[in-house]
Amino acid sequence: MSGRHALPSRLGHLYREIAKFGLVGLSGFVVNLGVFNFIRHFAHWQTVRASVLATVVAIMTNYLGLRYFTYRDRGQDGQGGQKRELGLFLFFSAVGLVIENSVLYTTTYGFGWDGALANNVFKFVGIGVATLFRFWSYRTWVFKTAAGGTEATAPVQYGGAPAYRTPPAAPPSEPLLNVSWEKT
Repeated sequence: MSGRHALPSRLGHLYREIAKFGLVGLSGFVVNLGVFNFIRHFAHWQTVRASVLATVVAIMTNYLGLRYFTYRDRGQDGQGGQKRELGLFLFFSAVGLVIENSVLYTTTYGFGWDGALANNVFKFVGIGVATLFRFWSYRTWVFKTAAGGTEATAPVQYGGAPAYRTPPAAPPSEPLLNVSWEKT
């Protein structure tokens, strides 16, 4: 795609992806904090142990949302591709789990801030930092197109040589100005 509509179309695609990722993330956030507070209140687990379990539960629900809602249009290469995708998802989720819970660990055991409000505030902060990492890693490494490119530049075979396609352009929002209005 070329011209003045190429950038808005690509940005629009990224905005939609961020919005869908955000919806899944919001549901995961609710699950994460809900399970965390439930375990802390009823099972009386230690803060970080409860947080790790809550994060694992949220990771499982997030995978379903990301695979079947946010990135449903990004195909998998058969059963091998599904295993690879799940393996990468679990790896990057584990890194996010460490990021998220290291914030909580540092504030709880490093600074001694172990009240219910402090736990929830720093759990929230940890989720936020880990979410930035997860968004980048999931879209870059886990939920790629089957051919390995990004969706906007996925290679397509035309007559033996790969060509690159872009998403269809949105119709122009204003009339083109290169039209002559004079009668000839």
